[in-house]
Amino acid sequence: MYLLDANVLITAKNSYYAFDRVPEFWEWLLHWAEQGAIKMPVEIVEEIVGGSDDLAEWLGDKDNKNAMCLEEEVDVARVQEVLANAYAADLTDAEIIKIGRDPFLVAHALFAPDIRTVVTTEVSKPTTQRANRRIPDVCDQMRVRWCDSFTLVRELNFSTKWRDRV
Repeated sequence: MYLLDANVLITAKNSYYAFDRVPEFWEWLLHWAEQGAIKMPVEIVEEIVGGSDDLAEWLGDKDNKNAMCLEEEVDVARVQEVLANAYAADLTDAEIIKIGRDPFLVAHALFAPDIRTVVTTEVSKPTTQRANRRIPDVCDQMRVRWCDSFTLVRELNFSTKWRDRV
């Protein structure tokens, strides 16, 4: 199962897969979400639906949200484990706010690390520390598989004619 970070959808919408240019991408996402292969933890969904753009509207649609949302409560102990082991054990409140919901994404992947992959557009920067750590580096630290959007597209074989192969 691929667990998407919010930036995957935000970047796709703003760049290479705009709703009006490549609607097939969004249909493909929903198809795989309905199959259980692509999901977004509720904590990540909330980041997007709280907005006021067409992506917030798309993900806020009841059917789309139901398909995309991982219906699973996060294990708070795993979130704490991610914070302590991949960021720092003594984070300040300001640092926790800066980190945002990324630890929830990684904690959901830790629930079943053999079959879950975090997808993000963030790029590894191993020299960063504490609240500045990037998702790929946090995943590496926690031994969670991660990939970028283009790897996801390749592994699930997206093309504008994807329906012909289903």
